[in-house]
Amino acid sequence: MASENKLQEYAFEQMNLQVGGRIQLITHRTLRPMQHFSTVIGWVRDEYMIVKIPMENNGPIAITEGDKLTVRVFSGVNVCSFSTVVQRVFLRPLMYAHVAFPSEIQGTSLRAAMRVKVEIPAKMSRDDGHHASVFLVNLSVSGALIESAQPLSREGETVQLDFTLLAPPDDRQVRINTSALVRNATVAQSQKMDGREVFSYGVQFTGLDPAHFTLLQNLTYEAMLADRQKIV
Repeated sequence: MASENKLQEYAFEQMNLQVGGRIQLITHRTLRPMQHFSTVIGWVRDEYMIVKIPMENNGPIAITEGDKLTVRVFSGVNVCSFSTVVQRVFLRPLMYAHVAFPSEIQGTSLRAAMRVKVEIPAKMSRDDGHHASVFLVNLSVSGALIESAQPLSREGETVQLDFTLLAPPDDRQVRINTSALVRNATVAQSQKMDGREVFSYGVQFTGLDPAHFTLLQNLTYEAMLADRQKIV
């Protein structure tokens, strides 16, 4: 349950930050916070961190000394965030900024079991070439629950999944094609199919691209922040 994933205090080392690692910067210059992806360049402990200034519309985002930022870090299945302040800005050609070293870091663990309710059309294929249109009804960093109007596979079989997610910040379509292991198969009455039988498959991703893993982390975390009703 989502209530089990309470915020807790994290030490800096627990974020497992890496030079070149991807982070999310949230600016608060406007009424609505704006999210941008950035990169860690380095840090001097207890003094400052160096981050790449995000680009938007072929130029750097508006950022000035004294601006408050929220930094969000994805590390494994942990999500950490902290508040900071811009100390110094270096524009062209460098495009980086010094921000205050974090003094308080909060985070939560995105358990593999934490799933987000979705309704995403997908294609599920077997090794023998048989394929069918299905729906993903929930999604996590480790797998998905699939519903189909027809029987498709058995427990223990490996299938191929093909679906599309929208990537921030501009909702760019990202096609995801991954192998998955069918962990369980059940038959139930569907509320969406006028009470007809629906075949459900719980699958575990076995060939997910690391970039797609990060995208799923972001999707799960955003749902947890914005709408806890979406968490299964």
